[in-house]
Amino acid sequence: MQDNKETSQIFNKFYEVRERTLKIVEPLSVEDMVIQCGYDASPMRWHLAHTTWFFEKFLLRKFVQDYTVFDQTFDYLFNSYYETIGRYFPKKLRGTQSRPIVDRILEYRMKVENDISSHIGDLDGKEALSILELGINHEEQHQELMLMDIKYNFFNNPYFPSYNDAKPARASKAGKMIYRKHLPGLFEVGYSGKGFSFDNETPRHKVWLDSFEIGDRLVTNGEYLEFIEDGGYQNPTYWLSDGLEISRKNNWKAPLYWVENENGWKIFTLSGLQDLNPDEPVSHVSFYEADAYATWAGKRLPREEEWEVAFSGTRKSTYSNFMDSWYLRPLPVAENDTGSRQALGDLWEWTKSPYVPYPGSSPLPGSVGEYNHKFMANQMVLRGGSCVTPADHIRITYRNFFQPDKRWEFSGIRLAGDA
Repeated sequence: MQDNKETSQIFNKFYEVRERTLKIVEPLSVEDMVIQCGYDASPMRWHLAHTTWFFEKFLLRKFVQDYTVFDQTFDYLFNSYYETIGRYFPKKLRGTQSRPIVDRILEYRMKVENDISSHIGDLDGKEALSILELGINHEEQHQELMLMDIKYNFFNNPYFPSYNDAKPARASKAGKMIYRKHLPGLFEVGYSGKGFSFDNETPRHKVWLDSFEIGDRLVTNGEYLEFIEDGGYQNPTYWLSDGLEISRKNNWKAPLYWVENENGWKIFTLSGLQDLNPDEPVSHVSFYEADAYATWAGKRLPREEEWEVAFSGTRKSTYSNFMDSWYLRPLPVAENDTGSRQALGDLWEWTKSPYVPYPGSSPLPGSVGEYNHKFMANQMVLRGGSCVTPADHIRITYRNFFQPDKRWEFSGIRLAGDA
């Protein structure tokens, strides 16, 4: 049996996270919950069911003797990608199904939560608690995905509906970009400590870094607009070959969610269509766009190790913009913020680093070993968290990853260079 205080904290967080998921879907109608407007997005009903299935499949069915499964068909319907478990419903077709209905899925969520509460005595061992904690963090990842998917689904509505009421953003000017220089040396990166981390953050290891410089804030809409107006999307000089081909194929002319009309550029947010704020960080750009902009600006993207070393002492502050603030959009950098300068929150920051395992890293045992390591190919690392990331979910060592052409995540640009 684990320490009672530690066990209590983990279970309390479980209930808090489950409640937050329901808060996210509270403004939605049943119709909003079943649609899927693109391959990357998933219906809300699927997110609600899948995160519940994770707890039932990997926790309750393993550690509770003679456990009664809610519905055996859910193994097929709500398994995401766990090949070692069996077949799963095709991702691209998740939005074609209306059954099980949303009420049935909410009943499923309640049943699994009650079962976990009823079997705390079976779940307070070290192995069970580690799975419970993984499931909690898994659901927090899906909370961010849910807000990403709501935004994408609503953007595909020609009337640009609003998910939440816009909160007044701080009236702040970005100011001139300042580059902070870092001397060469041997550094340690990766997670070490007693708290939770994903397997892709460990083990902590040494890296040699040559001298480098890194921008003190994110690139803004206004700065990115200069790239657009200078023909940045048309000039192959700035682009990686694969990125240029994808940009041309998809007719990219601006970041995702930028809308041009007779009055200039607007930007779609979770609060509907808004005026484009030139001091707000540019968001929803692919790795290819971020890399092309950096080349145009005479800089480059930081390596993930450079990013971690540069912000290793950074802590969340009153200026950190996470989901918890419910702005749900990136904010201009606070002029009097001398701390994180958008390193934590606002937007995930593309790095120049491919998503590969750390030296000595190994996947978790069993089917949950498919959680991270199987995706370590053809993806790029992002750091820092975003305005739709739960604040208690992020760490400086956290490694997010997406394929380089993806744009529906809340991604932005921080510039770096060789010093």
